[in-house]
Amino acid sequence: MNETSAVRVLRCGTRAVLVEVDGLDTVARLHAALRDHPLPGITELVPAARTLLVHYDPAATDHARLAATLPRVPLGTPSTTAGDVLTVPVHYDGADLAAVAELTGVGVAEVIARHTAPLYRVAFCGFAPGFAYLTGLDPLLHLPRHATPRTRVPSGSVAVAGEFTGVYPRESPGGWQLLGRTDLTLWNPDATPPTPLTPGTGVRFTAVDTPPR
Repeated sequence: MNETSAVRVLRCGTRAVLVEVDGLDTVARLHAALRDHPLPGITELVPAARTLLVHYDPAATDHARLAATLPRVPLGTPSTTAGDVLTVPVHYDGADLAAVAELTGVGVAEVIARHTAPLYRVAFCGFAPGFAYLTGLDPLLHLPRHATPRTRVPSGSVAVAGEFTGVYPRESPGGWQLLGRTDLTLWNPDATPPTPLTPGTGVRFTAVDTPPR
């Protein structure tokens, strides 16, 4: 790991450690390194915004060994391949689409074009089961959450907030800016895995049935 990065490895029960780093980019690179070249005994990796939870088999390794090894792991490069890119068709008719166009100073068609242009990557999941935080959003669309969240956001809503975009996998409260909706099912507890939006997965949004305005 980069010598200038501040790293703390904290005990988390008897089968996991929590690695605290300096930001989302370092989490993504450490996750990529351990995913591609796993250390002996590691059983699961759970990334978040500034931490990586590392589950391990206590019969194969322990806290002391991981605390000594993890800060020295060379950081990897987050990447996606054609096999792990999910295409998400979107009806761009969200409740906040016109307001987002006004806030950004561009037309609705340009908002849609900028949202569909990037190849996004799932950085981590949280907030609700199946809710994935996607990085790669055009800086023009880095917008604040609503000061007062909605009590009900429809399932499949595609939205932006801060540096992230994402899809509400089921109806829930939420304060993100709603751009549109998808008909894809992104949370099924009976499936394995229950969501296709696992950390490291690439995502592309495509516009469907939405005339420019």
